[in-house]
Amino acid sequence: MTTTQPHVGVVSTGIYIPDRYMTAEEIADRSGVPLDVVKQKMGILRKPIPGPDDGTAAMGIRAAQQCIERAGIDPAAIDLVIYIGEEYKEYQLWTAGIKTAHAVGAHNAWAFDAQLRCGTWVLGMKLAQALMLSDDRVNTLLLAGGYRNVDYINYANPRVSFMYNLGAGGGAMLLRKNYGRNRVVGSEIIVDGSLSETVGVRGGGTLAGLHNHDDSLYQLDVFDVEYMKTRLNAVSTQRWVEVVSRVCAQGGYRTQDIDYLAILHMKRSAHQALIEQLGIPVDRAIYLEEYGHIGQIDQILSIHLALERGLIRDGDLVVGVSAGVGYAWGATAIEWGPVGATRARKQAAG
Repeated sequence: MTTTQPHVGVVSTGIYIPDRYMTAEEIADRSGVPLDVVKQKMGILRKPIPGPDDGTAAMGIRAAQQCIERAGIDPAAIDLVIYIGEEYKEYQLWTAGIKTAHAVGAHNAWAFDAQLRCGTWVLGMKLAQALMLSDDRVNTLLLAGGYRNVDYINYANPRVSFMYNLGAGGGAMLLRKNYGRNRVVGSEIIVDGSLSETVGVRGGGTLAGLHNHDDSLYQLDVFDVEYMKTRLNAVSTQRWVEVVSRVCAQGGYRTQDIDYLAILHMKRSAHQALIEQLGIPVDRAIYLEEYGHIGQIDQILSIHLALERGLIRDGDLVVGVSAGVGYAWGATAIEWGPVGATRARKQAAG
């Protein structure tokens, strides 16, 4: 790969985190789960929660404004905005991507919303790369969105204890065609439809109806606890390893070549088991214990934090890993630094 060959590069990232937090102590108090379990097993020290002005799209817009400022570009140069935040947003039946484009000054852009639950960043990266390389008119693209599904959590419901880590925030990533740096290698997604009706919110859907006033229907819930647990225990780690292996192979790499893994927040033992199985040193993946799980924003947040901490350098292979209920596992690989630097470094290392 040379700088003259068509490619898509990452220009900048942006993050918005609310200034309100729920602590591990509060989660333990509200759920009845012992504090040491919340901190050690669930891996939550604290997590951001939304304030009164932290609408879902609004948080994505704030992250996008930071992202554009960090890139130093005129937002009018953006050709396309893809909203990658949650469907739960300021209004129902509303296209947040159009609002985002207008709010950041991307007046020449068209826009749409994409959705794959907590796998939407990977989906967004896959769509962005395909659209940019196939359409001569899309040269600069903004991914942006927010997440606050924490609003749907009932801490008295042990069926959703694996989602006690849900938080709030916004993220954005700016991409440019033939940027010459931070080349997107590709993205991979694996789904398991047998799990498609195991988790959700019944209220407001066509089955429960719009005007059903049973408050318990307007919370995240697990519809089939035993099947979900059994199926995920059997396939989840395998799917993650498979999807990461596939995306690495797109660039001619192995999982052991990964220099930084931008991984979603999950329980501490699962995090450690996955990075060990992929052959990645523990210090090459930030554990988001002070952020919890901000859905599809986790990968952008992790890359953003890693850049601030100097954990990502030119020549590194960076892979973002996601999972979304439904169930979908995804991964995106990026060669950080000048185009060709990662391959040259790996070849030199043997």
